[in-house]
Amino acid sequence: MTAGTTLTNATTADHELAALQREHGRPLFALLLRLSDGDRQRAEDLVQETLVRAWQHPEALRADDFDSVRPWLMTVGRRLAIDARRARQARPPEVGDAILENARVIGDHAERAAAALDVREAVKTLTPEHREVLVLVYFQGASVAEAAETLGIPPGTVKSRAYYALRALRRVLPGYAADLR
Repeated sequence: MTAGTTLTNATTADHELAALQREHGRPLFALLLRLSDGDRQRAEDLVQETLVRAWQHPEALRADDFDSVRPWLMTVGRRLAIDARRARQARPPEVGDAILENARVIGDHAERAAAALDVREAVKTLTPEHREVLVLVYFQGASVAEAAETLGIPPGTVKSRAYYALRALRRVLPGYAADLR
């Protein structure tokens, strides 16, 4: 086979496909427009895909078993439309940008839970005196005076233990240093 023959065959196939489009394109588009609920873009895509299938299977178009290729084209187009509808129904619906902008943001609790576990493990590394002060002041919300009264130590000692406890936590939790100020 020579290069000229290949070019002639490709040109002939292109002309046959163009003739197919001219002869059967409108009725095929009308059918696919109905099957795609009036979505012109989708119908045009389906017509194009149907013609690609016709181009890929020229033997079906040249068969002598039928007078017209229109039934074959309509059947292929209808099956493509059905497959496209099934594929769309299998996927979750797409959401537009406007809907996303107005959507309520729900926080991701996984990061908070992981951070809480990290802090719990870090607090276990503190001395019992530092841990008592930290739990009272930071986790239970007691004031310095209330913590001093509960523990039976001076307020200045509560302040210094809280300071050194936070300093120790900064060393153990380097990724959380900004949160521990």
